Amino acid sequence: MEQFSTMFLDFIAAWGYVAVAVLMAAENACIPIPSELILGFAGYLIFSDQMTFMGALTAGMIGGMAGSIFAYVVGHKGGRSFVDKYGHYFFIKKSHVDIAQNWFDKYGLKAVFFSRMLPVVRTFISLPAGFAHVDMKKFLTLTFAGSLPWTALILLAGMMLGKSWQIMLKIGHEASLAFVAICAVVIVVMYIRYRRKKNVREDLDNV
Repeated sequence: MEQFSTMFLDFIAAWGYVAVAVLMAAENACIPIPSELILGFAGYLIFSDQMTFMGALTAGMIGGMAGSIFAYVVGHKGGRSFVDKYGHYFFIKKSHVDIAQNWFDKYGLKAVFFSRMLPVVRTFISLPAGFAHVDMKKFLTLTFAGSLPWTALILLAGMMLGKSWQIMLKIGHEASLAFVAICAVVIVVMYIRYRRKKNVREDLDNV
């Protein structure tokens, strides 16, 4: 995996936003490429002024949505039997599909949204949504809504860690998720403080 990781990083360094989109598409199409690797490194490139946040976010979302649509179509057209039979050729583990299927069976459409921010499940949830022939418009809406905060926060985590961005790879998915959650709390607190200060200024201006 380390050899592939180096190859992916070289790809991103050379092709920038295009590489981020392509790799995020592959990851969301159930190819096991950690999003922490793709977006974490992109976050570092933002930190070092080699990318912009909005450019990387847009590329990540375009790729993520494309990959999710592909996985949904595979599930919709091929069904579970097709994925079980041929998935291993694309490094898709049956156990991972089972986890996503259990989430979908338990939470239905809500799982399409919430699982986008969870390790493993986020990548595979498109398949059971396809198996169940979920309405495409609802699937796209929930996928976008769930993927946007995850993509943005992983990029921000890479930016905040800077040259130490690879910590996200060493500590694993769960710890990365915890770090992203902390970032989200910090951002929310900062936004609330900003709104309060703005409201105070507006009240003073109206006096």
